[in-house]
Amino acid sequence: MGHEAGHSFLETGVVLLAAALVFVLLFRRLGLGATLGYLVAGAVVGPQVLGLAGDGEAIIGIAELGIVMLLFVVGLELDPKRLWRMKGAIFGLGLA
Repeated sequence: MGHEAGHSFLETGVVLLAAALVFVLLFRRLGLGATLGYLVAGAVVGPQVLGLAGDGEAIIGIAELGIVMLLFVVGLELDPKRLWRMKGAIFGLGLA
């Protein structure tokens, strides 16, 4: 995997974890969910905005693992009763 000069995996990991910590704490204080904080942190330090996390293609394996963990967190925060109430909208819009 070609990784940009000056960006080691350890450096990238520290930047991503620090950004996640800052944004999650900020979003929690604002009354928003931690998942939204993770998404915004990734968008801000990613290659399209600040570029602090290096090249996206170089860390795609770690990014895929992050997506799996994010979906797990979303699943933990999802209330089954709320999902059951929304079943008509989910299946109706999903099939459309």
